[in-house]
Amino acid sequence: MKIVDIKIYVNCPGRNFVTVKIETDKGIYGLGDATLNGREMAVVAYLEEHIKPCLIGKDAHQIEDIWQYLYRGCYWRKGPVTMTAIAAIDMALWDIKGKAADLPVYQLLGGKSREKIKVYGHANGKNIEETLDHLGRLIDEGYKAVRLQCAIPGLEGTYGTLADKKDYYELQSDRPLPPEQIWDTNTYLNFVPELFKKAREKYGMDVQLLHDVHSRLTPIEAARLGKILEPYNLFFLEDSVTAENQSGYKYVREHTTIPLAVGEIFNTIWDAKELIENQWIDYIRMAATHAGGITPMRRIADFASLYHIRMAPHGPPDISPIGHAANAHLNIWAPNFAIQEFIGFGGTTLNNVFKHPLTLEDGHLLLQDKPGLGVDFDEKAAEKYTYKRSYLPVSRLKDGTLWNW
Repeated sequence: MKIVDIKIYVNCPGRNFVTVKIETDKGIYGLGDATLNGREMAVVAYLEEHIKPCLIGKDAHQIEDIWQYLYRGCYWRKGPVTMTAIAAIDMALWDIKGKAADLPVYQLLGGKSREKIKVYGHANGKNIEETLDHLGRLIDEGYKAVRLQCAIPGLEGTYGTLADKKDYYELQSDRPLPPEQIWDTNTYLNFVPELFKKAREKYGMDVQLLHDVHSRLTPIEAARLGKILEPYNLFFLEDSVTAENQSGYKYVREHTTIPLAVGEIFNTIWDAKELIENQWIDYIRMAATHAGGITPMRRIADFASLYHIRMAPHGPPDISPIGHAANAHLNIWAPNFAIQEFIGFGGTTLNNVFKHPLTLEDGHLLLQDKPGLGVDFDEKAAEKYTYKRSYLPVSRLKDGTLWNW
């Protein structure tokens, strides 16, 4: 089955998405998600200028060889742009193989390890009361696990909250440059424990609570936070420190028993190797879209399982339904899957463009048995929603020093 064309679509049905469509000489096509929030067009150029010309005429069934060709065959390997582009190709090829076999992708991976996929939602607000009200609504909707993020008093635009804004586009208004937000670690560390104290007082210990530091702390600061939050029994503390220096998590681990999670910006297994084999983390949050696709994610899951580390893939709104479906097939298969981040399916606009096989029921995603990934993409509908340049914010300390957002 030969690849005859690769088409790349850039559209904004609520968020910017880069969608890849691989067409074959047998009339079967596959879809992949090449979205890299804030750097979409860099991935588009990589696909159009450097990958597409190399793949025309190749056998679409040779997924492993094509993955190795795109990774090992490029001297300049790794990195988010490269691995997001490879991921989209890989997803589309798995989609094609599933359609050709008339089987959902998870069956090609080895079948189901579970019937449904546990998810966690996001509760946020401009103050503790509003955040806890949001938590209550999610509990009423059936969520068993919820991430709590709250605006920090005196720090406008705290991560995980957008004040009165609906999305990052509104923060940028008519000037699409990165919005800047102020960060103060001491204020944050003094405030966050109260959020979880009040949450447990109001809703008890049954609901599983999570929190994302978003790499804002040093290892010793993260260790302090972990110790303070231990009484509130978090499911995990996410991105407590940056992980370029993987041993930073060693110091956090030595000071707290709170479970640790990291990995949403990782691109290859090498980004997580020391973290996994030293058991400095409990959950790995890599996702198919930014880690090179389904092919390497199988290896990452198997490697992590050797060290009692479970999968908890990244699931933000800037991953398209194609990427979410790829994660879902991996989640249904992986024996060491734990939980999936899930914010929702988006509004009517998104669902006009993408038809997906996922439904939410009682805090779990259900995956329909459809061939391939089970997602379809309406090219005509997508044309109505043109790409608009956008960036995630950046953080600065009160003295102007650039900090981790």
